[in-house]
Amino acid sequence: MKVSAYKMGKPFLAMFWLYTLTAYKYKKFKRRALRLNRPFSSGTCFLAQEKRSAVNTMETIPNFDEIAMLADQFSRSYPYEILAWAALHFGIGLVMSTGFGPEGIVILHILNRIAPETTVFYLDTDLFFPETYALRDKLELHFGMKFHRVTSTLSLDQQNAQDGPELWSREPDRCCHLRKVEPLRAYLQTKQAWITSIRRDQTRQRASARVVEWDATNSLIKLNPLVNWSNDQVWNYLYYFGLPHNELHHKGYPSIGCTHCTQPVSQGADPRSGRWKGHQKVECGIHFQNA
Repeated sequence: MKVSAYKMGKPFLAMFWLYTLTAYKYKKFKRRALRLNRPFSSGTCFLAQEKRSAVNTMETIPNFDEIAMLADQFSRSYPYEILAWAALHFGIGLVMSTGFGPEGIVILHILNRIAPETTVFYLDTDLFFPETYALRDKLELHFGMKFHRVTSTLSLDQQNAQDGPELWSREPDRCCHLRKVEPLRAYLQTKQAWITSIRRDQTRQRASARVVEWDATNSLIKLNPLVNWSNDQVWNYLYYFGLPHNELHHKGYPSIGCTHCTQPVSQGADPRSGRWKGHQKVECGIHFQNA
């Protein structure tokens, strides 16, 4: 059911105006930095210049104490503020990952206004639903952008020859590792920070995620700007701004992955219960941290 802008009321309108103001301030500050011939990734936080906080003086890659400070500082911030700081601080070293889910589309909308030059990539397993590929194309048109495709070095035929056919049905963890985890690690090796769309309430494994954290597995900063959001907030945002989303969400698929590992769920069931059904698995592995 769609939610009208009227029903969402003043809090959502306030967020809209902050979004507009943040985009304006970001572009103004970027022009000033370029005019003064300063590196755009200098780390200056334009939302808190007067405060002279530690954010303004930290090195390009924050240390562990600074990461903890940032996590606390941004714990109650709007996603616009978090993303604007990240874009200014990391510049071309910042990338965003998306699986074309509702949360990712919210972040895409914000980035498109605040930092449209940010690279947005997706992990193509070559096993997506046709509706997902169609949404990818629709989003490219909507935002006037091009997604960067990251994929396994193994084709599906090569994977079948190496590990046998339909690996996803026998060893889904290995299939995810080959088609998602390994490509992600290889791609992030040259990056400084990546943006994800996870929320704390999605799975038990994500419950302790913070807005800003150190990704020990990939050795870079990880930003989770929607970590405090609820599912209702995400969908309210999508409807408020009239953003495209996957048609499968209206056919019983609240969480969408690969065709062979995603099934529709009954009304009221755990949204991720349709993923890897029949296996003790709720995560693909890209958000796991090495011990």
